[in-house]
Amino acid sequence: MTIFPPDPNLTALRVALARLRNERGWTFDELAERSGLARRTLIDLEHGRTTGSVTTWHALAHAFDVPIDQFLGNLCEGHTPPTPPES
Repeated sequence: MTIFPPDPNLTALRVALARLRNERGWTFDELAERSGLARRTLIDLEHGRTTGSVTTWHALAHAFDVPIDQFLGNLCEGHTPPTPPES
């Protein structure tokens, strides 16, 4: 029997992006300049039209000076994340 993981919470991911951008008072243009990402990409991420790649979220984490798991950890919001194997 195959057990599938729950769907990632993409809404929580985009909300985290919007929250951080708004907390800093940055426009899309300012975040684009700080992250090296296109303004259109940032708008599409916040509006849920794209999910981006790990490279995209890595650039955003650096622009906001936060750990990448502050974004990617939101994917498990609303369900229990997998537990790491015991060593």
